[in-house]
Parts: sequence; C-alpha cells; structure tokens
Amino acid sequence: MLGDTTSGGRHGRRALILVENLSVPFDRRVWQECTTLRDAGWEVHVICPQGGKRDTEREAVVDGVRIHRYPLRAATGGPAGYLREYGTALWHTFRLARKVGPVHVVHACNPPDLLFLPALWLKRRGTRFVFDQHDLVPELYLSRFDRGEDLLYRGVRALERMTYRAADVVLATNESYRDVAVRRGGKRPEDVFVVRSAPDTDRFHPVPAEPGLKKGKPHLLCYLGVMGPQDGVDYALRALAKLRDEAGRTDWHAVFVGAGDTFDEMVELAGRLGLADQVEFTGRIPDADLARYLSTADVCLSPDPCNPLNDVSTMNKVLEYMVMGRPIVSFDLKEARVSAGDAAVYAPGDDESEFARLIALLLDDPEERARMGKTGQERIGGPLAWRNSQRALLDAYAAACRVPLSKAGRGRTGTRPRR
Repeated sequence: MLGDTTSGGRHGRRALILVENLSVPFDRRVWQECTTLRDAGWEVHVICPQGGKRDTEREAVVDGVRIHRYPLRAATGGPAGYLREYGTALWHTFRLARKVGPVHVVHACNPPDLLFLPALWLKRRGTRFVFDQHDLVPELYLSRFDRGEDLLYRGVRALERMTYRAADVVLATNESYRDVAVRRGGKRPEDVFVVRSAPDTDRFHPVPAEPGLKKGKPHLLCYLGVMGPQDGVDYALRALAKLRDEAGRTDWHAVFVGAGDTFDEMVELAGRLGLADQVEFTGRIPDADLARYLSTADVCLSPDPCNPLNDVSTMNKVLEYMVMGRPIVSFDLKEARVSAGDAAVYAPGDDESEFARLIALLLDDPEERARMGKTGQERIGGPLAWRNSQRALLDAYAAACRVPLSKAGRGRTGTRPRR
C-alpha cells in the first residue's frame, strides 16, 4: 500500500495521468491539468502515445512534468484495427506505470473507456482513481459509425459502466456530461466535478490581422478542428457551396485548419463542389500560424451536426474562436449555446442553407461581428475562464484523497508553493 495517500501533505504527492488518443503536451486540456497540479505541489507523471511530428521523444521532462511516451499506430480497418490499437496502448500503459512506481492518484482520460484497467491495478496498491471523461464513448460510437445500438454499442456501454464503478471521482467537461455521470453512471453528485476546457489566454491570444491570408478576397472564413465523420466539415463545405450558389457570394476565402480520418475525403468533396479555388486546407499547423488565421478571420465556422454526442459536448474550437474575438456560425446544439451564448448565431436543424444565410448576414454587418467577438472574449475571461476549472480540478483531487487539498498547502492558483 502507498503510504500517506490521504495525508494531504505537500511533500511526496504523486499523480499519474493516462492518455491514449493524443500526445502530451499537444493535448491542451491535459497539459493545463498537468501544470495546475504541478503548481499546487504535485509531482506529475504522464503516460501517453508519441506524436507524429511533435512530442516524439520517448521520455521528456517539460516544465517540470515527467512524460513517458510509447509508439502507437492509429486504428485502421474497422474493429480489428481498434483492437490492435487499444491492446498495444494498454500493454505500454501497464509497462510504463510499473516504471513510474507508486502514486497517490491515477487520472485516466478517455477515450477509450479502457484505462480503468491499469487504474484498477493501481487502486489495489492504494491509489485513488480520477476518471476524466473527455467524451461520452457510447454517444461517440452512435454518432461516428451509424450502426445503432448493436453488440459493439452494448460493449462500450458496459466499459463505461465499469469505468464509472471503478472511479473515486469523475471530472466532467460540462453539466450535460455531469448529468450522465450521475444519472447513467450512478455516481454521487458530490463525486462529479465540472472541469471545463478553456484556452490558455497567456499563450493563445489575438495578433495583428494579415489581409494577405484572404487571398485577395474581402472576407476570410475559418474552420478549426478535427476532421472526422461526426465533425461536420462536409456540412460546412456544402454550406459554402450554397453561400456561392444561393446567396451569390464569392467575396470570401475559406481556410480549414486541422486533420483527421476524413481529411482527404473533405479535400475531394471541396473539389467536387467546385470550391477548390476558394477553400484552403492547411492540415495541422503551429499555434502561431493558427493565431494568424483566426485573428484575420471575419467569421468562424462550427458546423458540428446535431447528433447524440455533439449536442451535449463542448467544442474546443468554439472556445478558441471566442478567445480570439471572432463571431461564430453554429448549428443549434445545447452545449454550443451554453459555451458561446450571444457570441454565435445558430442555424436550426442542420440546415445548410440557413447556415450559409447566417454567414452572409455577418459578412454584411461588421458592427455585429465586433459585438459578438467582444461578447465571446468577455465570456472566456469570466464564467468560462480556466481559473474556475483549476479550482474544480483541485477540489476533485481533494475529494479523491478525502482531504481539502484545494485549500491546504497551496498559494494562489498558478503559483508554485514553497517546498
């Protein structure tokens, strides 16, 4: 058994964060959690996959956080590919967890809902388990694969139940996820903490606009994010074709920033729609270049269609548009309204024509664009600020360890206590 797992002393507190679907520090939410814990006096270790072009070292210490990475090839070829990916990830996670040694808290981030297995192994040694629910995997399955509630769906529901049952504390990204943890997961309300994702405004902020990015057009439209089957890039492209054909608007250039499973398919779709000359696909780019595009954009696009996952999920791209002071066009999703409020306009019913019409309205109204952008920045600086989530994260760790760590032994958020 681990000694002093519930003492709350500042010395010797060790946390192990498990991530499977992104490298760290590329995973911005996980990295903010790492640095928040570090600044509160925790020794933080992370186990995650290696990145392709960044985060490639097997072992690294970044700003005091110890990162242990393993090679992982993303799934291809259906269920068998995911079985290989997840089996490899679990083997490496167990291997590296043994290398890290005893910890006070293991903090597992989904997807997939399989990391409760190494967490259970650590729990038998006295470790407390914090489950950080980034995605509702059953809803992700329904939204991504369109196979209905089949055998595999029942399997991911079972894995989610086992994860909830094993967790001492759950971190939910919003109130919708918190409700699922309580209602479907059977967790006590006092054991579920809302830790919202939020941009790091010290690192990510507006820069001077660069008109050259508009490629000679009066306006720039921008999409940022993953390009997967459920992310709606195809909806955005069809809306842009309608903006041209139904609204008669060709006074814009559009940039799509990001990558994913459907990247090549989306480039091909843009060509079939006759948009190749007006739509640019950059792939993943450095944060500095992303800031240039977003600071120049007149309107930003959040085309995630309404499905079981998207309706209750907080979209990171919406938050990043807001911190840059950009007005947003979105489909009418429950959590999109919670995040953006009046910083966005909303097209009902996945209506691509209405999405295009709202883009045109904003392009013709610079004063409204400025008002919406200011509203978004005020929300990011106020109720959606990361400092609120920092407090919730530390309170969650306190609950897991059954001591008031968020009040004892730490100074102001963001400052490292004396040791």
